Amino acid sequence: MSATPVVLGAPAVAVGRRYKAARQLARRPAAMIALAVILGFVLVALAAPQLAPFDPTAIDYRAVRKAPSAVHPLGTDEVGRDVLSRLLWGARASLLAGVIPVTIAVALSVPLGLLSGYLGGWVDGLIMRINDAMLSIPFLIVAIALAAFLGPGLGNAMIAIGIAALPTFVRLVRGTVLAIKTEEYVEAAQALGCSRRRVALRHILPNTLPPLFIQVSLTVAAAIIAEASLSFLGLGQQPPAPSWGSMLNAAQRYLSQAPWMALYPGLMIFGIVMALNVLGDGLRDVLDPRHQ
Repeated sequence: MSATPVVLGAPAVAVGRRYKAARQLARRPAAMIALAVILGFVLVALAAPQLAPFDPTAIDYRAVRKAPSAVHPLGTDEVGRDVLSRLLWGARASLLAGVIPVTIAVALSVPLGLLSGYLGGWVDGLIMRINDAMLSIPFLIVAIALAAFLGPGLGNAMIAIGIAALPTFVRLVRGTVLAIKTEEYVEAAQALGCSRRRVALRHILPNTLPPLFIQVSLTVAAAIIAEASLSFLGLGQQPPAPSWGSMLNAAQRYLSQAPWMALYPGLMIFGIVMALNVLGDGLRDVLDPRHQ
């Protein structure tokens, strides 16, 4: 009886590569600090009901624009609401706005990019012409236009951000597929009679994941900024629900009298976006062969 040939491609070494990448990432202090900051942000968002000392929407006209004190560690806003409680609850809106839109973009872009890069021909031409048309417009402008069309609200804002982020992921996946499909292990799988679907899903798709992970970390940061921008414009999270962007919008009228109203939400946005970008740089260093 003759033995059946086995094609060893990306799946056969994926586990080893993941362990190697994890070890390399652990040797980068900046990336590990950034990861700790991100995990802390996630924990704060999840535990906001337990951590917040006050109801984030409770109005107290006796404590309007009070400076930070023992009762209100980060002060109060223009209607006496506790800034710390609103920051903690606002982290939930930013967490959702960072994760859900990127999940939407990845779920749609992976099959589109895979089809475009692997099949080529008119399928590739059609997908890429539409994609190029969307890429010709800045990401934030697309998000604002879609959010205005769909109507105010956090859910509509997340859909708008996810669609706006889609073209970048489609182009990334397509480019990766075009580079991978000429590799020897892919050609060997095709020569052994593997179906096109099996080749695409088993041998090509796993190798698109490393650059996809890098782009995800960077796009989550862009999505958080986009949600803050939409909330600042009144198209995202609607008052009185807390959002860092809407907190900045309310604070702009009191910058001289109550600077803490703008300082703390601004620092939160800066901190999480910086951490995500630093982590993205670390992932690029360990996952992209061109940076090794």
